[in-house]
Amino acid sequence: MKILSIDTSSNICGVSILEDTKLICKLDAIAVNSHSQTLMPMINDALDKADLSIDDINLIVCDIGPGSFTGIRIGTATVKAFRDSKNIDLVGITSLECLARQLSNDVSNNSLICSMIDCKNDNCYFALYQKTDDGLDVLITPSAESVKVTLSILDTYIEDSSETGNIYFIGDASTNYKSDIEKMIPYGYFSNPKQNLLNSYYLGLSGLDFYNSGIEATTDDRQLNDILPLYLKKPQAQRQLEEKEKEIKF
Repeated sequence: MKILSIDTSSNICGVSILEDTKLICKLDAIAVNSHSQTLMPMINDALDKADLSIDDINLIVCDIGPGSFTGIRIGTATVKAFRDSKNIDLVGITSLECLARQLSNDVSNNSLICSMIDCKNDNCYFALYQKTDDGLDVLITPSAESVKVTLSILDTYIEDSSETGNIYFIGDASTNYKSDIEKMIPYGYFSNPKQNLLNSYYLGLSGLDFYNSGIEATTDDRQLNDILPLYLKKPQAQRQLEEKEKEIKF
Protein backbone atom coordinates (compact mmCIF):
# COMPACT_ATOMS: atom_id res chain seq x y z
CA MET A 1 0.00 0.00 0.00
CA LYS A 2 1.33 3.43 -0.97
CA ILE A 3 0.58 6.17 1.54
CA LEU A 4 0.74 9.95 1.31
CA SER A 5 1.04 11.51 4.77
CA ILE A 6 0.86 15.27 5.38
CA ASP A 7 1.22 17.37 8.51
CA THR A 8 0.33 21.07 8.53
CA SER A 9 -0.55 21.50 12.21
CA SER A 10 2.61 23.36 13.23
CA ASN A 11 5.15 25.80 11.77
CA ILE A 12 6.69 22.85 9.94
CA CYS A 13 4.95 21.56 6.84
CA GLY A 14 5.73 17.85 6.46
CA VAL A 15 5.04 15.42 3.63
CA SER A 16 5.97 11.72 3.58
CA ILE A 17 5.36 8.88 1.17
CA LEU A 18 5.39 5.33 2.50
CA GLU A 19 5.21 1.85 1.00
CA ASP A 20 3.35 0.18 3.85
CA THR A 21 5.69 0.90 6.80
CA LYS A 22 8.76 1.66 4.67
CA LEU A 23 9.62 5.34 4.19
CA ILE A 24 10.12 6.23 0.53
CA CYS A 25 10.40 10.02 0.77
CA LYS A 26 10.14 12.63 3.52
CA LEU A 27 10.19 16.41 3.08
CA ASP A 28 9.96 19.15 5.71
CA ALA A 29 9.84 22.93 5.33
CA ILE A 30 9.39 25.88 7.65
CA ALA A 31 5.97 27.27 6.78
CA VAL A 32 5.08 30.00 9.27
CA ASN A 33 1.74 31.32 7.96
CA SER A 34 2.53 29.96 4.49
CA HIS A 35 1.08 26.45 4.37
CA SER A 36 -1.19 27.43 1.49
CA GLN A 37 1.82 28.29 -0.68
CA THR A 38 4.04 25.46 0.59
CA LEU A 39 1.91 22.31 0.77
CA MET A 40 0.99 21.53 -2.85
CA PRO A 41 4.50 22.13 -4.26
CA MET A 42 5.86 19.86 -1.50
CA ILE A 43 3.36 17.11 -2.35
CA ASN A 44 4.28 17.34 -6.03
CA ASP A 45 7.98 17.32 -5.18
CA ALA A 46 7.59 14.27 -2.92
CA LEU A 47 5.66 12.38 -5.61
CA ASP A 48 8.33 13.24 -8.19
CA LYS A 49 11.14 12.05 -5.89
CA ALA A 50 9.25 8.81 -5.29
CA ASP A 51 8.58 8.46 -9.04
CA LEU A 52 4.85 8.27 -8.36
CA SER A 53 1.69 10.16 -9.25
CA ILE A 54 -1.29 10.85 -7.04
CA ASP A 55 -3.08 8.04 -8.91
CA ASP A 56 -0.60 5.57 -7.39
CA ILE A 57 -1.57 6.55 -3.83
CA ASN A 58 -3.85 4.11 -1.98
CA LEU A 59 -4.26 5.95 1.32
CA ILE A 60 -3.86 9.54 2.51
CA VAL A 61 -3.16 10.33 6.15
CA CYS A 62 -3.67 13.85 7.48
CA ASP A 63 -2.96 15.53 10.81
CA ILE A 64 -6.32 16.86 12.06
CA GLY A 65 -4.83 18.85 14.94
CA PRO A 66 -4.75 20.30 17.48
CA GLY A 67 -2.31 22.98 16.42
CA SER A 68 -2.26 25.85 13.95
CA PHE A 69 -5.87 26.69 13.04
CA THR A 70 -4.93 27.93 9.57
CA GLY A 71 -2.54 25.07 8.87
CA ILE A 72 -5.08 22.44 9.90
CA ARG A 73 -7.76 23.98 7.68
CA ILE A 74 -5.42 24.00 4.69
CA GLY A 75 -4.29 20.42 5.27
CA THR A 76 -7.76 18.94 5.72
CA ALA A 77 -9.18 20.87 2.75
CA THR A 78 -6.35 19.68 0.51
CA VAL A 79 -6.69 16.00 1.36
CA LYS A 80 -10.48 16.14 1.06
CA ALA A 81 -10.03 17.48 -2.48
CA PHE A 82 -7.82 14.50 -3.30
CA ARG A 83 -10.34 12.14 -1.73
CA ASP A 84 -13.23 13.57 -3.73
CA SER A 85 -11.41 13.83 -7.06
CA LYS A 86 -9.41 10.59 -6.91
CA ASN A 87 -11.59 8.44 -4.61
CA ILE A 88 -8.66 7.72 -2.26
CA ASP A 89 -9.31 6.54 1.29
CA LEU A 90 -8.48 9.15 3.90
CA VAL A 91 -7.50 8.82 7.57
CA GLY A 92 -7.26 11.65 10.08
CA ILE A 93 -4.91 11.30 13.07
CA THR A 94 -4.27 13.81 15.85
CA SER A 95 -0.93 15.54 16.29
CA LEU A 96 -0.93 14.25 19.89
CA GLU A 97 -1.13 10.61 18.77
CA CYS A 98 1.57 11.29 16.18
CA LEU A 99 3.89 12.50 18.94
CA ALA A 100 3.12 9.49 21.13
CA ARG A 101 3.81 7.14 18.21
CA GLN A 102 7.29 8.66 17.83
CA LEU A 103 8.11 7.62 21.39
CA SER A 104 6.27 4.29 21.54
CA ASN A 105 9.12 2.18 20.16
CA ASP A 106 11.46 3.49 22.86
CA VAL A 107 9.35 2.52 25.89
CA SER A 108 8.23 -0.76 27.43
CA ASN A 109 4.69 -2.12 27.58
CA ASN A 110 2.34 -0.48 30.13
CA SER A 111 4.36 2.73 30.00
CA LEU A 112 2.36 5.94 29.82
CA ILE A 113 3.05 8.57 27.18
CA CYS A 114 1.74 12.09 27.66
CA SER A 115 1.84 14.24 24.53
CA MET A 116 1.82 17.99 25.22
CA ILE A 117 1.66 20.84 22.71
CA ASP A 118 2.10 24.42 23.88
CA CYS A 119 -0.86 26.67 23.02
CA LYS A 120 0.53 29.76 24.81
CA ASN A 121 -0.35 31.62 28.00
CA ASP A 122 0.52 28.63 30.22
CA ASN A 123 -1.97 26.43 28.38
CA CYS A 124 -1.46 23.22 26.46
CA TYR A 125 -3.13 20.54 24.39
CA PHE A 126 -2.53 17.11 25.86
CA ALA A 127 -3.53 13.45 25.71
CA LEU A 128 -2.44 10.36 27.61
CA TYR A 129 -1.67 7.00 26.01
CA GLN A 130 -0.51 3.60 27.24
CA LYS A 131 1.84 1.38 25.29
CA THR A 132 0.49 -2.15 24.76
CA ASP A 133 1.28 -5.15 22.57
CA ASP A 134 -1.31 -3.86 20.11
CA GLY A 135 -0.06 -0.27 19.98
CA LEU A 136 -1.38 2.72 21.92
CA ASP A 137 -4.48 2.76 24.10
CA VAL A 138 -6.06 6.18 24.66
CA LEU A 139 -6.44 6.85 28.38
CA ILE A 140 -7.19 10.59 28.21
CA THR A 141 -8.57 11.91 24.94
CA PRO A 142 -7.11 15.11 23.41
CA SER A 143 -7.92 18.06 25.66
CA ALA A 144 -7.02 21.71 26.18
CA GLU A 145 -6.25 22.87 29.72
CA SER A 146 -3.87 25.08 31.63
CA VAL A 147 -0.55 23.38 32.34
CA LYS A 148 -1.36 23.40 36.05
CA VAL A 149 -4.71 21.65 35.54
CA THR A 150 -3.15 19.20 33.09
CA LEU A 151 -0.51 18.13 35.59
CA SER A 152 -3.11 17.80 38.36
CA ILE A 153 -5.21 15.54 36.14
CA LEU A 154 -2.20 13.40 35.27
CA ASP A 155 -1.03 13.16 38.88
CA THR A 156 -4.47 12.11 40.09
CA TYR A 157 -4.89 9.62 37.25
CA ILE A 158 -1.55 7.95 37.96
CA GLU A 159 -2.18 7.80 41.71
CA ASP A 160 -5.58 6.16 41.15
CA SER A 161 -4.25 3.49 38.80
CA SER A 162 -2.30 0.44 39.93
CA GLU A 163 -1.64 -0.88 36.41
CA THR A 164 0.44 1.92 34.93
CA GLY A 165 4.15 1.91 34.28
CA ASN A 166 6.55 4.80 33.89
CA ILE A 167 5.27 8.06 32.41
CA TYR A 168 7.07 9.76 29.54
CA PHE A 169 6.49 13.29 28.25
CA ILE A 170 6.84 14.43 24.65
CA GLY A 171 6.01 17.62 22.74
CA ASP A 172 7.17 21.24 22.88
CA ALA A 173 5.10 21.95 26.01
CA SER A 174 6.98 19.21 27.86
CA THR A 175 10.17 21.17 27.20
CA ASN A 176 8.73 24.63 27.78
CA TYR A 177 7.17 23.61 31.10
CA LYS A 178 9.70 20.98 32.15
CA SER A 179 10.37 22.58 35.55
CA ASP A 180 6.63 22.65 36.35
CA ILE A 181 6.28 19.00 35.34
CA GLU A 182 9.26 17.93 37.45
CA LYS A 183 7.80 19.65 40.51
CA MET A 184 4.41 17.99 40.14
CA ILE A 185 5.52 14.63 38.69
CA PRO A 186 9.15 14.07 39.73
CA TYR A 187 9.12 10.45 38.52
CA GLY A 188 8.46 11.39 34.88
CA TYR A 189 10.83 10.95 31.95
CA PHE A 190 11.31 13.25 28.98
CA SER A 191 11.80 12.52 25.30
CA ASN A 192 14.76 13.65 23.27
CA PRO A 193 13.97 17.27 22.29
CA LYS A 194 14.39 16.32 18.62
CA GLN A 195 11.35 14.06 18.99
CA ASN A 196 9.18 17.02 20.00
CA LEU A 197 8.80 18.04 16.35
CA LEU A 198 5.86 16.49 14.54
CA ASN A 199 6.92 13.87 12.01
CA SER A 200 4.82 13.03 8.96
CA TYR A 201 6.37 9.54 8.73
CA TYR A 202 5.07 8.54 12.16
CA LEU A 203 1.75 10.16 11.28
CA GLY A 204 1.60 7.84 8.28
CA LEU A 205 2.37 4.80 10.45
CA SER A 206 -0.43 5.72 12.87
CA GLY A 207 -2.85 6.18 10.00
CA LEU A 208 -1.91 2.82 8.49
CA ASP A 209 -2.41 1.06 11.84
CA PHE A 210 -5.87 2.57 12.19
CA TYR A 211 -6.80 1.76 8.59
CA ASN A 212 -5.64 -1.85 8.92
CA SER A 213 -7.50 -2.32 12.20
CA GLY A 214 -10.78 -2.58 10.33
CA ILE A 215 -12.42 0.11 12.44
CA GLU A 216 -14.93 1.91 10.24
CA ALA A 217 -16.47 4.32 12.73
CA THR A 218 -15.21 7.87 13.02
CA THR A 219 -14.18 8.90 16.53
CA ASP A 220 -13.06 12.23 17.95
CA ASP A 221 -9.35 11.44 17.65
CA ARG A 222 -9.23 8.98 14.73
CA GLN A 223 -11.27 9.67 11.63
CA LEU A 224 -11.92 7.75 8.43
CA ASN A 225 -12.76 9.53 5.16
CA ASP A 226 -15.14 12.17 6.56
CA ILE A 227 -12.46 14.00 8.53
CA LEU A 228 -12.93 17.20 10.52
CA PRO A 229 -10.35 19.51 12.12
CA LEU A 230 -9.81 18.97 15.83
CA TYR A 231 -9.39 22.48 17.21
CA LEU A 232 -10.18 22.00 20.96
CA LYS A 233 -10.02 25.78 21.42
CA LYS A 234 -11.59 28.69 19.57
CA PRO A 235 -9.23 30.70 17.35
CA GLN A 236 -7.59 33.63 19.14
CA ALA A 237 -9.30 36.17 16.86
CA GLN A 238 -12.71 34.73 17.78
CA ARG A 239 -11.89 34.78 21.50
CA GLN A 240 -10.77 38.41 21.27
CA LEU A 241 -13.95 39.34 19.40
CA GLU A 242 -16.11 37.65 22.04
CA GLU A 243 -14.26 39.54 24.80
CA LYS A 244 -14.86 42.84 23.02
CA GLU A 245 -18.53 42.01 22.59
CA LYS A 246 -18.82 41.46 26.33
CA GLU A 247 -17.49 44.96 26.93
CA ILE A 248 -20.03 46.62 24.65
CA LYS A 249 -22.77 48.34 26.61
CA PHE A 250 -26.19 48.73 25.04
